[in-house]
Amino acid sequence: MDETTRAGWGLRLWAVLVAVLLVAPLLIVVPISFAEKRSFKFPPEGLSVDWYVNLFTDHRWTSAIGTSILVGVLVTLICTVLGTAAALGIHRIGGRVAGLATAVLVAPMIVPGIVSAVAIYSVYLRWQLTGNLLGFLLAHTVLAIPFVIVTVTSSLSTTDPMLERAAASLGAGPWRTFFRVILPAIAPGVGAGALFAFVTSFDEVVAASFLQSPAIRTLPIEMFVSVTNEVDPTIAAVSTVILALTTAIVLLPALTRRRSGKKASSS
Repeated sequence: MDETTRAGWGLRLWAVLVAVLLVAPLLIVVPISFAEKRSFKFPPEGLSVDWYVNLFTDHRWTSAIGTSILVGVLVTLICTVLGTAAALGIHRIGGRVAGLATAVLVAPMIVPGIVSAVAIYSVYLRWQLTGNLLGFLLAHTVLAIPFVIVTVTSSLSTTDPMLERAAASLGAGPWRTFFRVILPAIAPGVGAGALFAFVTSFDEVVAASFLQSPAIRTLPIEMFVSVTNEVDPTIAAVSTVILALTTAIVLLPALTRRRSGKKASSS
């Protein structure tokens, strides 16, 4: 066995080890979500779906889920529109100004989360935005919009500029050129940015811990409170549901592309 083959097998073994370490906790969380007793004991004694019923009937959990979905959807819409517009402006300006604007807009991705959370909280105390929906929307928008800007900018960098010029030469106005030429070309980047924005908002916990109140609390905060204050296997049920939804979101585009590829090849 030569050195290259040995290195290849070593890399495969390392990848399998990493995969096992990432998947192993799921082999504990999922069975606990079906435990019969209020305990985190593994393996569970008896099976039950009571914790899933509790997840969708307890007001604390349903309110937190509804708040997270509402904030996530609104933040996704805002970030997609503003982030796409910002990426278009940066792409057209170019030069040092574009680099400076990109650095400012993408800074929330680089700054540690706790630093951003403390800064947002200190400003929100003056503006009286803590503990309300508007405060969550503004904070999550600031934290999520860099992902849209990065993905859309990447898509714009691979788009042929001659397409826009050709549309303009044929009499298309700016808006028609954007919706008929530019947007279809950058649609994958816009879609990826929107997905990242939703996930960022839905999963955000640091800033939300400063902005929460008894009246408005997101799902990650409710999960944190449940883990720290009580023994409730509902947290395992929540984790299992999120895992299933995340897996479906990740696999759905791949399955769709595979089916479309099979249809194209058969036709």
